[in-house]
Amino acid sequence: MTGEEVELPAGALVHDTERDELGYVMGHEGPYVQLRPVTGGREWDAAPALVRLATTEDRLTAMQERNRAVNSESSGGIL
Repeated sequence: MTGEEVELPAGALVHDTERDELGYVMGHEGPYVQLRPVTGGREWDAAPALVRLATTEDRLTAMQERNRAVNSESSGGIL
């Protein structure tokens, strides 16, 4: 987000520009936004000024990453 700050709702798909990673907003803790990777896993804290809502292209990437992870899990971890 640049310029005006927007409160990111829980569950929103966003792009952390500092880490160049997509994640879902899990909540807000102090000055940070807590994000979880689209493939699941450990949350991380991101500075709200460096987080933006996902674009259509980001959403497609997130679906591909998630499908890859689900398929890998169902085939015994083989990518």
